[in-house]
Amino acid sequence: MKKKLFFLLKNFIRMAVLLFLVSVAAFFLMSISPIDPLKVNVGQAALGSMSQEQIEKLSQYWGTTLPPVRRYLSWAGDFLRGDMGVSLLYRQPVVKVIGVRLSNSLLMMGVSWLISGTVGFVLGILSGANRGKRLDKGILAYALVTASTPAFWLALIFLMIFGVWLKVLPIGLSVPIGIEAAEVTFKDRILHGILPVLTLSITGISSMILHTREKMLDVMESDYVLFAKARGERMGQIVLGHGVRNVLLPALTIQFASVSEIIGGSILVEQVFSYPGLGQAAVTAGLGGDVPLLLGITVITAAIVFAGNFTANLLYEIVDPRIRKGRKEG
Repeated sequence: MKKKLFFLLKNFIRMAVLLFLVSVAAFFLMSISPIDPLKVNVGQAALGSMSQEQIEKLSQYWGTTLPPVRRYLSWAGDFLRGDMGVSLLYRQPVVKVIGVRLSNSLLMMGVSWLISGTVGFVLGILSGANRGKRLDKGILAYALVTASTPAFWLALIFLMIFGVWLKVLPIGLSVPIGIEAAEVTFKDRILHGILPVLTLSITGISSMILHTREKMLDVMESDYVLFAKARGERMGQIVLGHGVRNVLLPALTIQFASVSEIIGGSILVEQVFSYPGLGQAAVTAGLGGDVPLLLGITVITAAIVFAGNFTANLLYEIVDPRIRKGRKEG
């Protein structure tokens, strides 16, 4: 029991240090950014027609008159009390803005994450078990092509084909235009999420395929598989009995580590499809100089990535009891 508590405490401290360093890095980059929030959000012409008092009030609102260290300490103090501040662009609490945008992004990223992991794992198993055959060559070619394909380019292709030429799917947004929130159906959300999910899934499958294939090749060349073939076991029995069991644990590592890739890819995909998710809000906050919102999004996404890696560590013990036994002996 004490070892479990120590394990949880150690990971909690790691997460706290990670979030602190991430927030400092994000704030430092925003501080040295050449973007002037006043010129971007108010306009050069409007600033020229304002009085000095009005400009000073706007500068105080955007926090450009305070030293960077003081601004960060003020934000960090409020954050520790559970207050992420107020978004300067949306004029709403950061928690509320992130909550609405995160709910849209989580559905899209979650479905893409599950599809890419499951399909990539199955294709990697099939590719490794059929080394040198047409199936292996076809899967490997697909993985290499998609691994070098930018997500935004693929999103543009899907947008032109299915949204502009065929006109079978919406061209953007998460709900139909001109419809009240109460009238939006679950079907509408699914239709608007197909293209973003499809884009993220296709680009995310390649890494799982390549990694699982390599691990499967090692399994197929091992002595215990050679012994299983000598005993007359069928290929299906070897793959299910020996391949999946030995490949599943490394695949979990890749899958949970890919959370950061899914989040990074969603930023580009959301921009192409004008999908009102967390990625689009991050771009808007960065270009508009909305420091409280950008810091809040940065910390939340870093926490999600850390949670993915932490979950992988917990699942290791379930999938492979030898790890649990090793920790007890240690």
